Amino acid sequence: MARLPRLVVPQQPHHIIQRGIDRQPIFRDAADYTAFLAWLREASRQFKVAIHAYVLLPDHLHVLATPADQVGLGRMMQWVGRQYVPYFNNKYGRAGTLWQGRYKATVIDAEKYFMTCSRYIELNPVRAGIVGSAAEYPWSSYVHHAGGKPDPLITDHAMYWALGNTPFDREANYRNLAEQALTLQEVEALSEATLKGWAFGSEKFKGRLEKTVNRRVSPAKRGRPAGKVAEPPSDSE
Repeated sequence: MARLPRLVVPQQPHHIIQRGIDRQPIFRDAADYTAFLAWLREASRQFKVAIHAYVLLPDHLHVLATPADQVGLGRMMQWVGRQYVPYFNNKYGRAGTLWQGRYKATVIDAEKYFMTCSRYIELNPVRAGIVGSAAEYPWSSYVHHAGGKPDPLITDHAMYWALGNTPFDREANYRNLAEQALTLQEVEALSEATLKGWAFGSEKFKGRLEKTVNRRVSPAKRGRPAGKVAEPPSDSE
């Protein structure tokens, strides 16, 4: 079966995962993280993609972003790779691709799951056992949202602004949310949707989205079509 084109919907948030090839490190020191973030910031402006949350881990990265058009997201990721991969290869004396295939992405139902996705991203270092709390990890957007210091890469989403009427309220409410660990079911569902390219949201959201983009945005339901009656087995079966 032919693979469906990657689903990109302008003005909708997308969760992106990019892994290193064979789970090898893609960041080895602070300079690597800093360089990647600088190029990501430049590319987000150049291709009109708003970055809402991110985390850079040693062997993979997550980004929550909203593209202004259908091509900006792909162009942003491609451009960053064209800057970062030669930099990394030259620095560490290697050759070839750094990525495990194409980046993975899913469209997010902002109203229902934006904050879930943001927490999923920023709590990754905690789930991985790298740090004890999200505030300890320097290569994510958590400190920006929790009130530590502003991050020039981040464009706050309307769902974040809805957490409070003042910066103090929003930051305090976000910290409270981050203290509520995601369930294993939430983590697995978001991971699976992103890796397989299916939309992540309510059935109502996915139904509206299918009408907008005129294609499937979730897996086909298994089993016989509704109303079809099963035939009895023959004697030879």
